[in-house]
Parts: sequence; C-alpha cells; structure tokens
Amino acid sequence: MSQSRKIRVAINGYGNLGRAVELAVHESPDMELVTIFTRRDPASLGTKFVPATHIEDAPKYVGQVDVCVNCGGSATDLVNQGTQFAALFNTVDSYDNHSNIPAYFDSIDEAAKAADHVSVISSGWDPGLFSLTRLMAQAVLPNGSTTTFWGPGVSQGHSQAVRRIEGVADAVQYTLPVEAAKESVRAGQSTELSTRDKHTRLVYVVAQEGADKDAIREAIVTMPAYFADYDTTVEFISSEQMASDHSGMPHGGEVIRAGETSPGTHQAISYSLTLESNPEFTGAMVAATARATARLFEAGKRGAATVFDIPPAYYSPKTPAQLRKELL
Repeated sequence: MSQSRKIRVAINGYGNLGRAVELAVHESPDMELVTIFTRRDPASLGTKFVPATHIEDAPKYVGQVDVCVNCGGSATDLVNQGTQFAALFNTVDSYDNHSNIPAYFDSIDEAAKAADHVSVISSGWDPGLFSLTRLMAQAVLPNGSTTTFWGPGVSQGHSQAVRRIEGVADAVQYTLPVEAAKESVRAGQSTELSTRDKHTRLVYVVAQEGADKDAIREAIVTMPAYFADYDTTVEFISSEQMASDHSGMPHGGEVIRAGETSPGTHQAISYSLTLESNPEFTGAMVAATARATARLFEAGKRGAATVFDIPPAYYSPKTPAQLRKELL
C-alpha cells in the first residue's frame, strides 16, 4: 500500500459500533470505506456512504480491503467471526472481555499467521486506550499500584451480552463506580480493592412477552466474566421506558496510578474520559487503529497484536515530521 493511496476499510457488523466506525472512517481523509458486511438483508440496512454486502459474500472482497473492522459483540460474535475474518483480511476489533483476552489473542494469532495477515484485538478505549495509559503509568511509577474505574455510563459489550439471553427483547447496562472507593484511591489510601469493591452494575431489561423474568435475572447475575463478580441489580421496564429514558450512551472512566519514586515521595498519574457517546468514541479509536493496522502490516507484522505492539505515530494521519513539530 503506497502512501498516496487511501487505506481501504470494510466494516463487519452495523450496530451502534459499526455505524460509529462508518462515520469515523468517512471523516478520515486518508481512508475510504469499501463496504459493510452484514448478516441481515443488505438492502434493509440504510448505510450512509457505501452499499452493504451480505456476510457470506465477504470472501469476494479479498484483495480489495486493506483492513476489516469487526464490530460484533465480544460475547458471541467476535469469538466466532474473529478467526474467520482474520483468514480473509487484516482485521481490527474491540474485544472487551478482559479475562478472556489471552485465549482470544492466541486463537486470532494462529488464524492471522496462517493467512499472512495482522489482526489487532481489543482496540477500543478499555481495553485499548486505557491499557496504554496503564502500561505507561506502570513503567514510569514501577513502585505503586494502578486502579481503573469505569462509568458512570453504558457498557456496550455488557448490554449486548444481556440482549443475547433468551427472552430478552432489549437491555442496557450501566457501570457505576463506587464513589467511596474512588475517593480512597485518590487520597492514596487503600488500593487493595476487589472488583466488587470498585463497581456495581445496573441492568434495565425489556422482557419478551411471556418470558421467565426470574430465569433472565439469574442468567444475568451469574454470567461469568461479565456480572458474576459484581453486585448487579436487574430491573424490568417497558419498551416505552427504554426508549424515553435509556436511548443515550454516555460513559467514561479514570485510570489512577499512585506510587513513590523514593521513600516518602508520593506521585500520582490520573487519566480520565468523559464521553457523551460511548459508541462514537469507541468507533473513533477503532478507526484510528485501522489506520495503524494497515501500517503495521506494511512494516511486516503478522499474527495477532494489541495496542502495546503499535508505534504511536501509526495511529495518526500526519507525517513523522509533522508530529515532531506539532506535538513534541
């Protein structure tokens, strides 16, 4: 891929994240959208800039796409589609099941290497942007501890995991930081906090008619990796309430690293996000990673990769000379 040619991007999936990536790619002058793959009827999608293509026809685009952005959910879509698409294209995703990332990385690594592709996983804002912050903070302050707080806001991955449960018509999940725990960390006090100490989860569910609500509640609160380790409240509401009260997708979070550079000399690093639209911000991060992935491939990288493996300059459309002049 020459620098004079735009990076050719495909999107796999057209939910909230897929639509956000569509906008982000369109706003990037060095990238062009080729198509959007979907399991639905392509004519029903209403895409903004390019026609959609049925997912079964994805192999026809081999050689026409530099990077495919997989926008499915982590619970079921990516674990199945990730390896399939790594065999066809260079790929990017925002897989966000933190505890399962090592196993997911290994499966993608095998598929991508076999196809001579590179696949960057877990490239949203957490995991992703926050992961980079944790790495740098830990490197600068090795004698210390890092605490990450999420919310208050809507988690797309957790919401989608709930929507996959039998009997659920719609759902939204809010991650809520425990404010007392936040204040304790900021003050340099207790940093030995459990998952349950730091956050609670609140889930609003619209149940299908006749669905077993007790079974839905039990499936949510016992779901491994998503809810089982948290104090989770499940409330059932009407579709009208969902539309009127929970249509927005705000989110945010904060990474705090506290430590000492010498005995008695305390230092702290804090990095926070306040987001009006979680999908749009995640889409912007993933689109920037698609640019970086194309450059990573050109540099000879194959197999799976994460944000830790990407030179920072690869994310930017600017030249190294521009970056040195403007940002150093």
